Amino acid sequence: MIVTAVRDIYEEPAPDLVAAISGAHRNGARVASLCTGAFVLAAAGLLDGRPATTHWNCADELARRYPAVRLDLSVLYVDDGDVLTSAGTTAGIDLCLHMVRSDHGAAVANVLARQLVAPAHRDGGQAQYVVAPAPATDDPGLAPVMDWIREHLHEPLTVTAIARHANLGERTLIRQFRAVTGTTPLKWLTAQRIQRARELLETSRLPIEQVGKAAGLGTAPNFRRHFIMVTGITPTAYRRAFQAPA
Repeated sequence: MIVTAVRDIYEEPAPDLVAAISGAHRNGARVASLCTGAFVLAAAGLLDGRPATTHWNCADELARRYPAVRLDLSVLYVDDGDVLTSAGTTAGIDLCLHMVRSDHGAAVANVLARQLVAPAHRDGGQAQYVVAPAPATDDPGLAPVMDWIREHLHEPLTVTAIARHANLGERTLIRQFRAVTGTTPLKWLTAQRIQRARELLETSRLPIEQVGKAAGLGTAPNFRRHFIMVTGITPTAYRRAFQAPA
């Protein structure tokens, strides 16, 4: 069951709607909300004590009215098993693709994403769109540096090495990275490596150890630790769930 965005977050959700959502969940339905639909789930008590998200512009009101919700604005969506929530409208597409991917695998989700003209998977969260200021017009941009990093993910990159390639001081690099991406160079680098590992796990037959090395995540234990921190499952489990049939 999917609950769409509400018309007005300051209006209490209709009692019959809240009762229907609550009853469906008690009967075993998986319930997901898009954007401000989280207000309906919260009114039904489905988010009490659970991690959840909603559109950043409405987060203060949700937190005020439903303080038991563990609100997380650093993500595009939250999958808490039988209850899922998403941030803004585009993040709702991310959540729906995630549900398709979980139920039917990466191949089906990828086909659907192409039909929607949407990315099959987006890393990061809505915080990078909310708190990061727009780059100044005279900012040369970090796109070439980011492209270079992606091409060298398998190498032991450091902030010093990245700054040297960008011909910037380390502090300047960190400041520009945070302004553009909302995070640090090393956290962004790790996110790119995890994404590369996802792609290799989904599309290649490389052994797990080689996937970790190709993505720049080092030894198998180090790769496993980082991957679990981000995805919540092991690389082996991820491959079993999402790799398309040969």
